[in-house]
Amino acid sequence: MDKIKLTQYSHGAGCGCKISPKVLTTILHSSIDPFLDKKLIVGNDSRDDAAVYDLGDGTAIISTTDFFMPIVDDPFVFGKIAATNAISDVYAMGGAPMMAIAILGWPIDKLSPEIAQQVMDGGRQ
Repeated sequence: MDKIKLTQYSHGAGCGCKISPKVLTTILHSSIDPFLDKKLIVGNDSRDDAAVYDLGDGTAIISTTDFFMPIVDDPFVFGKIAATNAISDVYAMGGAPMMAIAILGWPIDKLSPEIAQQVMDGGRQ
């Protein structure tokens, strides 16, 4: 089997694959009223690393998600990098990670499920 180069599927180098802040502002400023809940401590308006929701009694939950294109070719290492990047957003908000939810966009017609599993295994380590 040929060595897979995950970076050949990358465009924009890591976080550079994301839309610009100006375009994001346009998208977020919809004609529909935004989600306004008095318990939402940090939301989209602050452009912070994560959202923070007050659960009461001095407890809050930090919620974050992230996506970026592969910056390395090794699937396992990419998984580790992706998980570390996502968890770092929780730390940046002063929280302690309790769980992670993975988002994996995958060209299944070009890269096998086994390679995707290596990415997931790296993220779990």
